[in-house]
Amino acid sequence: MPRFDATSAECRVFTFKEGALSAIAHDLELGVGRCSIDIGDDLTIDARFALDTVRVLHAVKDGRATSALSDGDKRKIERSMADDVLDVRRHPEAAFRGKAEAAGDGYRVTGELTLHGRARPLTVTTHKLDGRQVAEVTLHQPDFGIKPYSAMLGTLKVKADLKVRIAVPWPAS
Repeated sequence: MPRFDATSAECRVFTFKEGALSAIAHDLELGVGRCSIDIGDDLTIDARFALDTVRVLHAVKDGRATSALSDGDKRKIERSMADDVLDVRRHPEAAFRGKAEAAGDGYRVTGELTLHGRARPLTVTTHKLDGRQVAEVTLHQPDFGIKPYSAMLGTLKVKADLKVRIAVPWPAS
């Protein structure tokens, strides 16, 4: 049974800004620092993601990484995300349990994602890219009871929909 962690798998979260003051804000690429993804011989999947290890990698502009954020800015965003948005003290991890079935050069993955104490069905089709299977899914934060970040009376906020991308080396060696 292949097991992946943050040294072999990649989990990225992309957030997008909106609001009247969005011109002064940043879209973000976040990385999950600790995870485990177990794939059984029957293609069952058990994945866990430590939400207290989510870090700001960089700001994104026009799809490209920028150095617009200082280390202090990144830490401030991470604290707000952990305490005010994700409430990692009460909800320290996200978990996915499901099963994959072959679909062309990828897989159709169906299961249940538990995030912020709420479980929701999830289906995603992966695709092959550079020797990895890549899954990309849009999550609507309010579906999981998460209120997206908002500041300055709502003139600066994060969109309710965010994108999650997970990539694992596959076939596993």
